[in-house]
Formats: sequence, structure tokens, C-alpha cells
Amino acid sequence: MLWEDCPLSNGPIPLRTFHEQRKGIKEMFGIEIVCDRSHGNVYYVKNPEVLEKQKVAKWLLHKYSIPQEFATFNSMKDRILLEEIPLGTAFLDDIIEAMQKNMELRIDYQRYEGEQGEEHLQTFHIQPYALKVFNRRWYLLGFIKEKDGLRTIALDRILALKVLTKSFTLPEDFDAQKYFSNVVGIFVNKDLPITKVKIRAYGIQAEYLRSTPLHKSQSEGKSKHGEFAEFTYRLCITPELISQLLSMGDKVEVLEPEELRGKMKERIKNMFNCYK
Repeated sequence: MLWEDCPLSNGPIPLRTFHEQRKGIKEMFGIEIVCDRSHGNVYYVKNPEVLEKQKVAKWLLHKYSIPQEFATFNSMKDRILLEEIPLGTAFLDDIIEAMQKNMELRIDYQRYEGEQGEEHLQTFHIQPYALKVFNRRWYLLGFIKEKDGLRTIALDRILALKVLTKSFTLPEDFDAQKYFSNVVGIFVNKDLPITKVKIRAYGIQAEYLRSTPLHKSQSEGKSKHGEFAEFTYRLCITPELISQLLSMGDKVEVLEPEELRGKMKERIKNMFNCYK
């Protein structure tokens, strides 16, 4: 269906704009949109297999795509509810541009505990390495000069951002997937050991974990159909892991290690005291 015939269209896309966007998609995601002149100048994705390999591209496709039959979508739009775009997108374009060109950023940042005063405002210079979405929030991983190390910051806490003219060299051995490979979420501490964690999931929660693993290291052990299943992981124990486990309520029990059981007990006790 032609874009001009689509209810979402405000008219034809200028040819120059179309080709700029097509070029940008190829540069950012490696997706080639080419023209089939033998069938009436029809554009198509030449290498669709990239969509299966590119998690970001696939996410964007699912995030922004709607059914091909626009008339059907329009008639059902009040009954098809889409999630809002994650917070912190105001500076996303500038950050991606800086990542593409390996340019430093100057950022004014507001920490959570600084809500009531400007003393918690921070200005620092960061070399942007990678972006990550977790729990519908955007995060930037980069080398912060003032901290002399890698840090992850939330984009929705950025008050101002400027792309500087100073360039940097991304370390050859940097691998964003590997950097976050041993954690749930975005908190990484190189001093934390990789630990064996075993949990028991009860009832339908076991099915949820089978279909949506808590972590890529998940393996299933002892189980009893319809009652429980035990899952084992190898990962770092972080605040985000504890939060994820607590979110499952009484449908999950931490079996080991004892250190994690103790932290869970402490958090549950504090929660209980709030409702006395």
C-alpha cells in the first residue's frame, strides 16, 4: 500500500528525506532497503535475516510497526493498546550521533537523591560506549573522566547535553553484550563474584520463567508438573536481581546461596513492617 494512501500519512515523503532515512537505517542497523525496478520500482528489505540478528532493529520494528491493513488498524485503534515509548528519549539522537562519530559528551546530570537541592547536580564528560533499555528506561554506558571509569547513567536524569568536538577511541576489546552478561539489569560491579543462584518457582510462575528466562544462564532442574520447578543461574547478586525476585512475590523462593536468602528475608521483613 502506498504511503500516501495510509491514514497516518500527511502526504508524500520527499524523495531526499526518504533516501536519507534509508541510508541512516543501513548505517545504524545494517538493513539494506533497495529498489526492484523490474516490478514497478518497489522497495524491499534485501537482507531480512539481519532483523533476526539485530535485537535493536527487531525491537524497533515491533515497537513501531502496525498491521499492514491500516483500515483494520484504524477501526480497532481504541482496542489495541501500545506501551508508551521509554523515558529519556530527548537526547537519544545526539547520543547515537556521538557514538557513531566517537565524540565525547558534556552532561548535566541530576541524581535521584538530589530532588530538593542543586548540590546533587553533576556535570561530567563522558565517552559514550553503549545504550541499553531496561524496565522501559534508557541507560547510557560510558567512560566518565571525572570518575575515571565506566559508569551507567539513566537518560531521564540528564538535564542538558552537548556533543563536544573532542574524539575518543573505543577500546578494541569492548563488547557491550559481554559487559552486561553476568547481571540482570544495568548495575555492573567488577568486584562482585559470579555466583550460583537457585530458585524454586511455584505454579504458573514456573511457566512464565520457562517462556521468559530471568537470565540467559537459566537452566531447569527438579520439577513437579503443576506445582513447582527449580531454576539455576550463574550471575552476580545485584540490587536489580533482588528487585526482580521480589516482584514475583510468594511465587518464588530463593534456595541458595544463603547470602541471597538473607537479603531477601531482610527486604521482606522491611516490607512487612511498612504494613503493621
